Amino acid sequence: MATTAVALPEETQKKTPLQLTPQAIAKVREIMATQDPLPAGLRIGVVGGGCSGFQYSMAFENQAGMMDKVFSFDDLKVFIDATSLMYLQGCTVDYVETLEAAGFKFENPQVKSTCGCGSSFSV
Repeated sequence: MATTAVALPEETQKKTPLQLTPQAIAKVREIMATQDPLPAGLRIGVVGGGCSGFQYSMAFENQAGMMDKVFSFDDLKVFIDATSLMYLQGCTVDYVETLEAAGFKFENPQVKSTCGCGSSFSV
């Protein structure tokens, strides 16, 4: 009886700690295209502040920092520092537009509570 070997792909897709929806990626690219000079990527982070303890931050960056992890979402580079990475595990970033507001929305399974305005959270 012969056995057959199954070739495994050399490069397996690395699981990212967070996900960006296609709408979020498209909006970041749209805003990024208006910047001069064109940034290298997007930094997503968690900073102390707000009435619940933590807030999400997003900003354009020209290069990765020494302690950053760099992830790629359809060729959009996303930089995340090591501390923020702990708080962003399993998080999904979406861009939503409604009649009342438009903006980036973070769905984070680690969040235990948010403040009344929804701009800060605690874990």
